[in-house]
Amino acid sequence: MHPILARLERLAAYLALWLGIGVFLSAVLTRQGLGFAEAVILVLPVVIVYSFICLSAWYVCRAMPLATSGVPAVLSASLLAAVTAGGLWLATTAAWISLLDSLPSLVSVTARYRQQTAFLFTAAVMLFLLVLAVHYVVLAFEAVREAERQRLELEVLTRDAELRALRAQIDPHFLYNSLNSISALTASDPANARRMCLLLSEFLRSTLHVSEQDTITLEEDLMLAERFLSIEQVRFGKRLQFERHVDEHATACRVPPLLLQPLVENAVVHGIAGLIDGGVIRLDIEHRDGRLIMTVENPRDADAVGRHRSGVGLENVRRRLGLVFGSAARLTAEKTPDRFRVQIEVPCGLP
Repeated sequence: MHPILARLERLAAYLALWLGIGVFLSAVLTRQGLGFAEAVILVLPVVIVYSFICLSAWYVCRAMPLATSGVPAVLSASLLAAVTAGGLWLATTAAWISLLDSLPSLVSVTARYRQQTAFLFTAAVMLFLLVLAVHYVVLAFEAVREAERQRLELEVLTRDAELRALRAQIDPHFLYNSLNSISALTASDPANARRMCLLLSEFLRSTLHVSEQDTITLEEDLMLAERFLSIEQVRFGKRLQFERHVDEHATACRVPPLLLQPLVENAVVHGIAGLIDGGVIRLDIEHRDGRLIMTVENPRDADAVGRHRSGVGLENVRRRLGLVFGSAARLTAEKTPDRFRVQIEVPCGLP
């Protein structure tokens, strides 16, 4: 359907514009000896009919788009359509004059009006070409808007695809480390190896629940991180200790799923695992001025200064934060010879 006909307010505005054109043409005809009222009676009905004829310019523009049609073809089609529309104007005018000729008081007026046929035909052709140009401009704006919409849609789809890829990266990385741990316990401590298998199964079942969600509450993410640590505690025993200090106002904030788990996994793999006596992983979370601040800190081997690396987890988290929160997110990592500290700051989206 024509976009002007699709909405009543557009049609009303379009007809109001053509009424203005009809009044203008009537005023021009008064210079040819017609009274203004007589000119309005003769011109206005024809102009209203012609306004609907000019709606066909939309279909001409769509049939001959500027982007794919050559300039000669567009000009030829436009001129042909304008001349055809002008012919319809003359036919409408002739029918209207024939009707008015039945009124004796208007016979002399219609005779003078017939003398303006050339002028009216030229005006009709020019008006159609003007309408055609306006339609081409409207279509160009629509094409730009559609291209922008498609670009934004592509950006969203690309972002979602990258988020899914990053999220999928977490599971095999975590599984690799967990299965290594189970393998290490199989010979030395079969009972704990079996217990670790059960805990791992429970953890994976929990992650299935959140894997399809864009965001979860911090409370849910904390639970997943603690379940991961309970798996690792089977392997490390008393060498792995965990402290958490969480602002109760922060637990309702929404975060991407499995945000904390890669950080505590890094703390275990690149921190606790390298220390003979183990140590304490400390998690501090606070809600301040509408922002969520999460800090994970762990001890590390002082002799590992040159070979410490953050692994897959930290880079994964950094990229996910950038995709979800953009410049509103901040991740900083600091290390000293005996400590490693990661801090994340993001907006708190309270439900």
